[in-house]
Amino acid sequence: MKFVVATALTLMSSVAFARPAPLVSIPSHDAFFDNIAAHCGKAYEGKISVDNVTGPNSFAGKKLVMHVRRCNERELQVPFHVGSDASRTWLITKTGSGLSLKHDHRHKDGTDDDSTMYGGHTVDAGFANVQSFPADQYSKESFARQGIPQSMGNTWQMYIYDEKFTYRLVREGREFRVDFDLTKPITVPSAPWGYKD
Repeated sequence: MKFVVATALTLMSSVAFARPAPLVSIPSHDAFFDNIAAHCGKAYEGKISVDNVTGPNSFAGKKLVMHVRRCNERELQVPFHVGSDASRTWLITKTGSGLSLKHDHRHKDGTDDDSTMYGGHTVDAGFANVQSFPADQYSKESFARQGIPQSMGNTWQMYIYDEKFTYRLVREGREFRVDFDLTKPITVPSAPWGYKD
């Protein structure tokens, strides 16, 4: 009898764990996620509004395009095209304890760049229009290995309002910001490197 009960409990437990975890979130995170998802399937052109880097700039003079390409209830895939460079995709994910932002960087053949999947996680509620993503531990360790410890202080921010979406990187002594015009959808670009249409 004990064996039968134990077996039944084991089966019940495995069935319980086989179900996907419920989607746990809070209103400000949901609203921010939904505000971006409302643009799913559309692309927009942006302009650099702040960049205090000194020396050569790989973004200068290039067409900047964000494309809210794929959306489901847990993840948004938003490629960021810089001219003909389609190596960057922002991944915004509901984690159950907030929102994660990762930068998926690929080579033209689709393989991972040495610097990929860095990003951060929300540490507070944020707002329906604004969320901040301080660098997570994976990113800090990756930056240390690559010899760019200054990036360990990175915080990425995203703002979304009716007429504008902003991607911003800040750390001590560094600011980079691109603003995208949400009032003028443009022709969507081809799939980013490593993804398929």
